[in-house]
Amino acid sequence: MLAAAAAVLAMSVNAAAQSPPPPPERPSIRVTGTGEVRAAPDQATADFAVETSAANAQEAAAENAQRMERVIAALVRAGVPRERIETRDYNVFPDYDQRPMEQGGEPRLRGYRVMNTVSATTHDVARVGSLIDAALGAGANRVHGVRFGLRDPARFRQQAIAEATRRARADADALAGAMGVRLGMIREAATLDIGVGVPMPMMAREGMAMDAVAQSAPTPINPGEQIVRATVMIVYAFSM
Repeated sequence: MLAAAAAVLAMSVNAAAQSPPPPPERPSIRVTGTGEVRAAPDQATADFAVETSAANAQEAAAENAQRMERVIAALVRAGVPRERIETRDYNVFPDYDQRPMEQGGEPRLRGYRVMNTVSATTHDVARVGSLIDAALGAGANRVHGVRFGLRDPARFRQQAIAEATRRARADADALAGAMGVRLGMIREAATLDIGVGVPMPMMAREGMAMDAVAQSAPTPINPGEQIVRATVMIVYAFSM
């Protein structure tokens, strides 16, 4: 058995000595480039909420449903198709009076609160302010946020990728020139995503009256620009 093992080991060493060494790793240049495209938003989504309270959950829910239906009807009249209005959140929770705890007692149940939140999406971003006014005038007492976006972001992302690729190539050319080498074929390429910021929410005053909304100035909303970014990583072979 020892002789057989020695023979196998000798054959393995012999084969390793006769096999050609692995080819050296080919030199390469790795670069990244970022492209940016700015576009005016063509879509906006606002979150409206109705919060009600009552002695029991059923009463709070019933009042909430009536007020929310008025809010939805007002949004539809303002130009938002009903299919673009969807429920985002619905909560029922007890409302406790915490003052007895100051004397060492237990919190006292005062009633229940119900909050119903809907999202309304419009393709007319210039009317976002009027939608907010309409919702508040119909009974919404919270605005949880306004988000602007693009209906076809892929088109702008393709432009950003093209710009990122051009910048990466320019960097590769500059680096190759500084090193005194010539760029060869592309050995590897990939896109690297970058996150986008989220606008801060805008809150409405609690219990805003309908006539107060009607007499106030229209809500100003500035959609700004959407920035679509793309980053690419490219590996080029090079020769001396």
